[in-house]
Amino acid sequence: MLNVILILLAKQKKKQTLEDMAIRIQNGDEQLLNIVLEDYKPFIKKTVSSVCKRYIYESDDEFSIGLIAFHDAILKYNHQRGSSIISFSEVIIKRKVIDYIRKNGRYQDVSIDMSLVEDDEENPNLTIEQIVSVEEYGKQQEGTKRREEIISFQEHLSHFKLSFHELVEQSPKHEDARLNAIDIAKTVVNSKELLEYLLEKKRLPIKKLEKQVNVSRKTIERNRKYIIAITLILIGDYVYLRDYLKGRLEI
Repeated sequence: MLNVILILLAKQKKKQTLEDMAIRIQNGDEQLLNIVLEDYKPFIKKTVSSVCKRYIYESDDEFSIGLIAFHDAILKYNHQRGSSIISFSEVIIKRKVIDYIRKNGRYQDVSIDMSLVEDDEENPNLTIEQIVSVEEYGKQQEGTKRREEIISFQEHLSHFKLSFHELVEQSPKHEDARLNAIDIAKTVVNSKELLEYLLEKKRLPIKKLEKQVNVSRKTIERNRKYIIAITLILIGDYVYLRDYLKGRLEI
């Protein structure tokens, strides 16, 4: 008898999967639905933010759209179709947010994956597994391009006798110092004379540069490698690296 009780207690304590909870919710467990919606708010924010390219707050309309989409995904989820509910809900959230963006003309710089926008009714033969597969393929392709870009940048740095390791070790530690270094790099880019000197001599024209910036020679020398790296990113075909720095570079 004791063994039976222990087994029952163990089953009760066993953590339910989201798929298990979805089934209970679909059977009418409203209390569990509210708990799940609250617990998965961070996931919803992260997913919506990935579409909007900015941090999403619960007060934002986009978050509300994502919350409703997650709710719908739980109710529509069918475990027999194979994909996890997280993968399924991620696609549904992105599709609904993208649809909202299109209808309201927001975020002109957001790259929209049209395969995520079409409605199920318009694509009756498109399964959720296929949609997830398309999205995963896109992520893999983007990852490959990022790696290729980093390899290209590493090779470019080597011409200036620089490496990623050095940049990590010697990059400015404080935000204001980094911003000053970025401003100096932009000065180099905007000066034909300074830029030609850098590309030809493979070193920073510190003496000439200190006359054009409001920073001491010592500061320029200390951040020399970081300034060169930022300059190379600005003049090179580095889409992902430039995007990473976009907020600071104001380009």
